[in-house]
Amino acid sequence: MTPKPDDDDRLYKVVVNHEEQYSVWPADRDNPAGWSDAGRTGPKSDCLAHIEDVWTDMRPLSLRRRLRAGEQDAPDGRNG
Repeated sequence: MTPKPDDDDRLYKVVVNHEEQYSVWPADRDNPAGWSDAGRTGPKSDCLAHIEDVWTDMRPLSLRRRLRAGEQDAPDGRNG
């Protein structure tokens, strides 16, 4: 049996889905359904550091859009 490579020896890529949620994925594998390349490949630690830098709002994109739309509907900028 072939030994599984350590995470430190494996290249990863950053992937993103339609909700602008990020993850790491082995660079030598096809992206999972619904995910696309986000432009960063390297060691897992570098990919995770990049995600930490760019993914500053953990809320899904659809929720952020609904909240922004609700803020525009309220005359004083608040709902309710």
